[in-house]
Parts: sequence; C-alpha cells; structure tokens
Amino acid sequence: MTGDSVTKQLIGRALQFASEEMGLALRDSAYSPNIKERMDHSAAVFDSSGRLVAQAEHIPVHLGSLPWGLARLLEYCGKERLELEVGSMLVSNDPYLTGTHLNDLTVLAPVHHRGRLVAYLANKAHHSDVGGVAPGSISMGARTLFEEGTVLEPTYLWRRHGFVTSVVDSFARASRTPRERRGDIKAQVAANITGSRRLSGLIERYGADVFSSALRYRVSHSEALTKKRLDRLTPGVYRSEDYLEGANGEEVVLRVRADVSPSGVKLDYAGTSTQVEYPLNAVLGVTVSGAFYVLRCLLGSDIPATHGAFSCLSIRVPLCSVLNPTRPHPVGAGNVETSQRNADLLFRALTTSAPSIIPAAAGGSMNNVMMGGRTAQGQWAFYETLGVGLGGGPSWDGVDGIQSNMTNTMNTPVEEMERSFPVMVTEYGLRPDSSGAGKWRGGSGIVRSYKILQGPVVFTIVAERSKHRPWGLLGGLEGAHTEVVLVREGVRKPIPVKSTLRLQKGDELTVRTAGGGGYGSPSERPSDRTQRDIASGLLTRKSAKEYRRAG
Repeated sequence: MTGDSVTKQLIGRALQFASEEMGLALRDSAYSPNIKERMDHSAAVFDSSGRLVAQAEHIPVHLGSLPWGLARLLEYCGKERLELEVGSMLVSNDPYLTGTHLNDLTVLAPVHHRGRLVAYLANKAHHSDVGGVAPGSISMGARTLFEEGTVLEPTYLWRRHGFVTSVVDSFARASRTPRERRGDIKAQVAANITGSRRLSGLIERYGADVFSSALRYRVSHSEALTKKRLDRLTPGVYRSEDYLEGANGEEVVLRVRADVSPSGVKLDYAGTSTQVEYPLNAVLGVTVSGAFYVLRCLLGSDIPATHGAFSCLSIRVPLCSVLNPTRPHPVGAGNVETSQRNADLLFRALTTSAPSIIPAAAGGSMNNVMMGGRTAQGQWAFYETLGVGLGGGPSWDGVDGIQSNMTNTMNTPVEEMERSFPVMVTEYGLRPDSSGAGKWRGGSGIVRSYKILQGPVVFTIVAERSKHRPWGLLGGLEGAHTEVVLVREGVRKPIPVKSTLRLQKGDELTVRTAGGGGYGSPSERPSDRTQRDIASGLLTRKSAKEYRRAG
C-alpha cells in the first residue's frame, strides 16, 4: 500500500513538526547563549536519496545550504568509504563541503528501518568559538580558512549508539570555551536522536512503504505548487548590482541577471567580483541559499520547503568569484554579510517582476558582535547579531528592530549577557531617525551599547551598510547607515564597521544598526502616522519636517 493523499499530507506535516522538535531539543539541551537564547540553529529531514522533504522555520542561510551540503557530504562518504551505518552520525564544519562557515557544525544522521536506509536527518548550529585568530572565530584579519578556526573534516561523531569521545574532546580543546563546545555538540546529537524517534514512530504507524510514498508525494506536490505560483512573477530579463564594503575600503561588486519565464527562474552572477583575500567570500552553498530564500518569499511560504520547491530554479555562479570561491579562501563573514547582500541584490533585480510583493531594502547586515577575554574562571567568548529595520512595502511600514533576510535569530537577553560575561549593556533600544521616509516608512534600526567591566577584551564587529544605505522604492528615502562609536575616557571616536579592537575596563562601544528604506513619497504619508512615530520616539519633529520637504 502507498496510502491516500490525506495520509501523505499528514505524514508530511508530521515531518515538518519533527524538524521543529529537533530544534527545540537542540535549544533546550545546549550550553551557549547563542544557541539556547538566540536559537542560532536549524534542522531538516531528507529522503533516502538526499532530497529535502521538510525543514523547521529556522535560519534561511542554514536551511538553504543544508541540501547543498548533504549532497557533498554523501559524495565525500562515497569517495572515502565512510559508511553511514546504523546507530552512527557524522560531523563536519568544512564550509566547502557543508556550506556556511566554520562556526556552523553540521551533524548528519541516517535513519534505518529494519536495516534499510529510509531517510537522513541533519542539523546545523553556530558554535560561538571554534578557535582562530580572534574570539568568536570571525575576523577580517584571517587570510585562509585555517586562520578562521578548526576545520573538522567529515568524521564519526556518534557510532554504535555512543559518542566518539576523541572527536568531541579534540574539537572542544581547540576552542576558547571547551565546556560550551562539548555541551552544544552533544545537544546536536540529541536533536538527531529526537528526530529519529519521531520518524521511526511514523514508520511503525503507517509502514515503510506508505512513509516512502509520502516523501515522494511531498516533493512532487511542492514542485507542482511552485510551477503554478510562477504566474505571480512577470516574465522578463532583470538585472541588478549592489556592493559590499571591503576590508580596506574598496567596493566588492555583486551582479546578477535574472531570467524569469513561466517555466522557471534562471540566475547568472557573471560580472561579480573575484574572490578576495579576506573572509567576505561566500561558498556556493550560501549563494544558493539566498536564491532559495528569495524565491520562497515571492512564491509563498505555504509551499512545502522541499527539493521540489526549488527544481524550477537554475543558478550559474562564476568559479573563483566572491560568491563561489575556491578552497582555502576564508569565508567566515561571507556566510553572515555577503549572504545578506545577495538577498538584497536578488530582491532589487526582481522588483519589477513582483512589484506588489517586494518591499524596499532592509538594513542588510547581521551586525556581528564578538567578544572574548579571560576572567578568574577562565577564557570566555561571546557572539551575537543585531537586528535592523525592514523596508517599507506597497501597503505596510517596515518592521522595527528585527533580524532580516538570511538570519532568523532571537536577541541575547541583557540579563543573560551580564550574568555570564564581564560586560554591561548600557543602552538597548530602537534607533531614532533611522527609518527611511516614505508613504510607508522603513523600519527603525537598533542601538546597543556595551561597557567593559573587566579588561582586556578583544572586541570584533563585522557589519555592513556604513557607506551604501538601504535603498528606498518609488520615491521612498534610504534608511540610515550603520555606525559604530567607541567612547574611551570621555572621548568619542567613530570605528569602521569591520574592526577588531582591544578594549579596556571602562571602554564603551555603541553599535547603531541601519534602518529600512522607505516606500513611496514621504509627502504622501498620512500625518497621523507621522505623529504616531514622533510620539513613540522613532522620529524627531526636525526629521519629520525634513522628510516631508524631501518628498
């Protein structure tokens, strides 16, 4: 029996919830604030051929790269004769195999039923420190992949239903925070065990044949829905370019040509800058994930995220470009910042193709903050990203102070940060006058200030949009640019948005993130909405007058 369509739909939804439960198991058993509080992790389910069949609503850059990475991991296993046996799991963080960057560990588990492979489970989690030249393991000073941290080639993490302790120990010892690493990597195993139990329960209930049939149905169903939804996009050839801010002040160019037709979308990144010697390179899996994300936004999140949902998309990225680098070029910031710019680039290119859907630009940066030092209790390392403003849309204001595009994490609670690290958060709130003006204003960015209570502390900021502001649409104005300011002994000093600093006790560093672009002329904005923004502190009266004159 292969089951009826209702049964297949039920199994498909159960797979989706199984991936969500995997994420909850990972979060609840993790040690680091980055995973436990910010939920910087993702989980997905694949069929026995390695095709995506379900994913949790986690991190877009993780999720989009997992299918790409799984294909390469399975290819590696075939070449190296690394068997995915019953009761085993593999682990790797090699970006050129798994996608993203070294901080993200991918843990892969086969699911067997009566000795036969029926599915794969995978989860990816961002570890706050994996070694390298700076705490947090993302530094613009790295010149090769190996300077960014420990490179873990695919190996057994779990075998014969038990940990391979030598792998756990060697990975933990290479980090500045070994206790956290042990806890977080074990949490990833717990996530896959949870998922395996849920899939085994489904197979026991419905039978292996019905289960496999449901997986095939889910892929074909999402493919059919995607083809039907392509009529939302106006056919044509669309082009766009945008810029990253290089480590030395130069501009790194991203270009794309998008061919939209009733049969699919073709993307060609010819003309994009060649790979660079610092970590703004994004491995191909990251580039692919951006394309998946944008397509999913345009065609509807109700389409099941499976292999079939992306079968109408073809992507060409020149080798040795910043969006498809060669090993061992560094890639740490490419996963977090270049991925954001790729999404902006694609949205901008397709604005004319989907004018009723696409908003103005979001803040366009993950605003990565990394710190580390030593206390009496030992070394510590901290990582977080800061939200921005989303762009205004055809009939809505942008959302204030939220993660955008390729990230989907929570914030780190101030209480957790101050309890765990020698840092005080002296200001945290929405940034006034940061939203791009328009009939529909952009969202406001964030202000977050850190005061060092015990030094020295190595502080790294990796952000974007300090020169090229988030763009508006149809007369809407740009959002405010990113700013970083250091106050030392009462003296204020602007800091480049890609910097590593040595801070001392009493130093205070403030990050002001970018706001979203506005949509439509500011002169068309209803006065009651403007007054509401002024009353809430998002807009000053002076800026309101300037915006109206500009419109």
